[in-house]
Amino acid sequence: MSVNQQAHTGPPYGQPQPGYQGYQQPAYGGQSLPGVPQAQYGAYNGPMPGYQQPVPPQGYFPSLGFPSKGSPVSLNSDTSSLAPNFIGSLRAPPTSGAPPPASGASHPSGHLAYSQFEHGDVQNGIPASAAPMQRPPASQPFLPGSAPTPVSQISTFQQYGPPPASVQQLRNHMAGMTIGSTAASAPPPAGLGYASVPAVSGSFSATGSGLHTPYSTSQGPPLTSVSEGLPLAQPPFPGQTISTQRLPTQVPGFTPPPPSTGVGPSSYPPTTGAPRPPAMPGPPLPGQTVAGPPSSQPNHVSSPPPPSTMAGLHPGPPMSGLHGPPPPTHPPQPGYQMQQNGSFGQMRGPQPNYGGAYPGAPNYGSPPGPPPPPKRLDPDSIPSPIQVIEDDRNNRGSEPFVTGVRGQVPPLVTTNFLVKDQGNASPRYIRCTSYNIPCTSDMAKQSQVPLAAVIKPLAALPPEETLPYLVDHGESGPVRCNRCKAYMCPFMQFIEGGRRFQCCFCSCVTEVPPHYFQHLDHTGKRVDFYDRPELSLGSYEFLATVDYCKNNKFPSPPAFIFMIDVSYNAVKSGLVRLICEELKSLLDYLPREGNMEESAIRVGFVTYNKVLHFYNVKSSLAQPQMMVVSDVADMFVPLLDGFLVNVNESRTVIASLLDQIPEMFADTRETETVFAPVIQAGLEALKAAECAGKLFIFHTSLPIAEAPGKLKNRDDRKLINTDKEKTLFQPQTSFYNNLAKDCVAQGCCVDLFLFPNQYLDVATLGVVPYQTGGSIYKYAYFQLDTDQYRFLNDLRRDVQKEVGFDAVMRVRTSTGIRATDFFGAFYMSNTTDVEMAGLDCDKTITVEFKHDDKLSEDSGALLQCALLYTSCAGQRRLRIHNLSLNCCTQLADLYRNCETDTLINYLAKYAYRGVLSSPVKTVRDALINQCAQILACYRKNCASPSSAGQLILPECMKLLPVYLNCVLKSDVLQPGPEVTTDDRAYIRQLVTSMDVAETNVFFYPRLLPLTKADVDSDSLPAAIRNSEERLSKGDIYLLENGLNIFVWVGVNVQQGLIQNLFGVSSFSQISNALSTLPVLENPFSKKVRSIVDMLQGQRSRYMKLIIVKQEDKLEMLFKHFLVEDKSLSGGASYVDFLCHMHKEIRQLLS
Repeated sequence: MSVNQQAHTGPPYGQPQPGYQGYQQPAYGGQSLPGVPQAQYGAYNGPMPGYQQPVPPQGYFPSLGFPSKGSPVSLNSDTSSLAPNFIGSLRAPPTSGAPPPASGASHPSGHLAYSQFEHGDVQNGIPASAAPMQRPPASQPFLPGSAPTPVSQISTFQQYGPPPASVQQLRNHMAGMTIGSTAASAPPPAGLGYASVPAVSGSFSATGSGLHTPYSTSQGPPLTSVSEGLPLAQPPFPGQTISTQRLPTQVPGFTPPPPSTGVGPSSYPPTTGAPRPPAMPGPPLPGQTVAGPPSSQPNHVSSPPPPSTMAGLHPGPPMSGLHGPPPPTHPPQPGYQMQQNGSFGQMRGPQPNYGGAYPGAPNYGSPPGPPPPPKRLDPDSIPSPIQVIEDDRNNRGSEPFVTGVRGQVPPLVTTNFLVKDQGNASPRYIRCTSYNIPCTSDMAKQSQVPLAAVIKPLAALPPEETLPYLVDHGESGPVRCNRCKAYMCPFMQFIEGGRRFQCCFCSCVTEVPPHYFQHLDHTGKRVDFYDRPELSLGSYEFLATVDYCKNNKFPSPPAFIFMIDVSYNAVKSGLVRLICEELKSLLDYLPREGNMEESAIRVGFVTYNKVLHFYNVKSSLAQPQMMVVSDVADMFVPLLDGFLVNVNESRTVIASLLDQIPEMFADTRETETVFAPVIQAGLEALKAAECAGKLFIFHTSLPIAEAPGKLKNRDDRKLINTDKEKTLFQPQTSFYNNLAKDCVAQGCCVDLFLFPNQYLDVATLGVVPYQTGGSIYKYAYFQLDTDQYRFLNDLRRDVQKEVGFDAVMRVRTSTGIRATDFFGAFYMSNTTDVEMAGLDCDKTITVEFKHDDKLSEDSGALLQCALLYTSCAGQRRLRIHNLSLNCCTQLADLYRNCETDTLINYLAKYAYRGVLSSPVKTVRDALINQCAQILACYRKNCASPSSAGQLILPECMKLLPVYLNCVLKSDVLQPGPEVTTDDRAYIRQLVTSMDVAETNVFFYPRLLPLTKADVDSDSLPAAIRNSEERLSKGDIYLLENGLNIFVWVGVNVQQGLIQNLFGVSSFSQISNALSTLPVLENPFSKKVRSIVDMLQGQRSRYMKLIIVKQEDKLEMLFKHFLVEDKSLSGGASYVDFLCHMHKEIRQLLS
């Protein structure tokens, strides 16, 4: 039977089948039908010729489980991992007493099956062979006395080892009945023909789902609403052939065991040329065992054929509207198949144009039972972030990632791996949404996959990796293309014996300067190829010449100015004293160039409330001098000499000042503050000193004092979910945008530390830090005892980290694409240059590319990111990162080389910028729509036609729905009642410059069972999924999201563990006020503290530790981060959102 024909379902088991005697039937020993060539199907490129095709042993049932990412599967040019990952739907058990149905039924030869998509004989994905073929009929009933031996067809499934045993185990929730492990099957991968197994009617792949219950036509599709749960199952039409799992031997009349509630994908990854289990021959006679795994079939349930074609059926009402089952599915790529109806209930609804069972059909021998209770889709059966992360670690964590090959997809950000630079920039510097980009803009529009790169130009590297080499070309400066000004890189082509080079970006030919000339070897490479970083590495630095400097003169070393709010709140909370104490020691740790003895950075100090106080700390003074500027409307700096000083020279004067400040303002009654004049003062000081630098501003309240940039309290929660909600994210006044522009021009970067006790208008105060490339840190309701440790850690890291000043970044691309859009903390005065007063090692710039011409598969696409900046020592440098990508003419290649984590990073930033100009609902809908289009395009163009009841996800995007749901539920796009306007503005700005690793853990937090930690090893306990049902009352868990660390303690935790970790004897004595874990001398305490320290070390901010006791009021906050569950603010659970996405995709496809 060809791929395009589908058998009709025959009558139920155990029923006599009159009228079929005249048909020729192939015998089940594998004898071929007389006159019909065996397996004569067109264009079959399945099993490799010459390979022995082993047939799986009868009764072989591999365990069900998630396939692991990245297992070797030889799909045509497909580097993606396992083959179609099925997710079966839950099915209710039939209530009739019929024996277990098998996937097979008679099909009268000569009756043409119709496809669900078009009538008649349709080719699905396999080229038509020129000669018409005879097709043997589908499976037949057993001939009396014949043994149920497998059909002798080539099989194309490989037996696979048992999957990892964490989430794989499927549970059976029904009373006392177990189902033998089922042999799951799946459609073949790309390039496999579908010819080796005859289509067996009435079957869908038994992918661990239970029995399928069709809906009756009277009832129509099940009513589903994502929020209201899943559709109810209907009892099966008694006696109808229902495809099922492979069941153990059954006695006639014995009710089959109920289905397992877990639904797992196939653990048979098909590999090109691998064996496939034989088809299951027809229904067994009573008392016969069903042998062999079920046929490899799509997830379809066929209705019985119209009575006119079935001679001798029991009389019954005619069945209308049945066109035969839909065609089989054969996705050319791995994909998650979900056998659900449109909204992912546990049953599949009727397919479009495809009738269900006739409501008044006769009841063959048993009364219909009541409908079983509705069941949820088992969360274990849908793609698990934990599993994907774990598989990637296992598959890619041990080998170094060598960057010599174009268009390689790097390991995930959650995998710990080493990078060897061999011509492309490390993924620590650049990550892309796809490493194989469409050749044409039409193809890019069709897929809707955004083409973007997340660039972190000054990223910190682990100690085992080499920092970019610094290349000095002397006064002539770096070698560049004459036309497009791209910098010399490994992709430039030297010609004419090395005298010229052709630019890889614009194809212009440029003379090689005489001092740079070198001969070529026999391969056309320069003989000094390996001696020059710019010819052999993806990332390197050039020393810039004076032409690259402002006003054509080399810059002075930068300065740091500490500006401290000394209003009543700041003094009373102990903040002023804390800052002054810390600065005494911190000033010894200012950033310095590699081997310098001391930092070249100069420092200055300002305090302020309604007026500003400048301090002269010149080394020749015995005591610091204070100068007050009360005219804040026209800000100036009252002193030049002695304001910015070298720390070592003025050490005693600075120490004296820092001792005096808390005493001077101890009795202040001033509650009002200014803000804009503080930034203006810092800016003027840097201008006067003719240098770039950074302002560290410590600020506590809304600036309501009479001054430029004065703000009013405009917090209004009533605007949430209205068209005016966007105003909450916009600055109150344009004053700060203009101030930011002036700061960028001078290279004045602002880092803002906020300590609010009420609304502060982060959306407005954050404008200058944001546009100058600075950072915002926020400590709401700051309390010395609980928050000082976190604040001091943040301050230390912020002062010490590597930072470049007065930076300009430009991204060049090869012909065919160009950078069109930029996201991050920066300012742009034109369409190409990203300007930042400061750029530190944690900041990323996200760049989106669009086509402006066709690309070619041969040459690929190139990116070059060039960052011009001033180092901490005042040296002007150029940092260059190069990356080469593949280009494709097939959408399948695009979907095979995407990186979901980077895609989510881009989509979140795109959405978070969208809320400035559009209602939040519009932004949410646009996100869902874009992702539905991405997945629908894959479904339509890369996965072959299959039942609309299946959700098919590309292997490398199978986590897109769960991660997207996390973005949609985030505080910016769906705030709960406890989230303040300031929190939302703060998170919005924070995420906009996050790197991929930070957005990954921010949107899908890491949840670790601490009680499972091995105290004798250095490793972390295995993470679990973010859902309340994964938590056990007897355990302690840690959840981190990059900003907070929660330690959740269950009510039934053993007393000994509580004593070891908290130093108290019972659950009730654990204090919520702890900001650090007590230091106790026992292995469990040491292990947990080492885990916390290790996690803190991986993040750019010090995470706040929050102790949560089960059933405590803080538990609501903790549950907000269990992102696979429904959120209090109305966010869908992962299961429900998956249903919703599936519905959206089906709407797009129909």
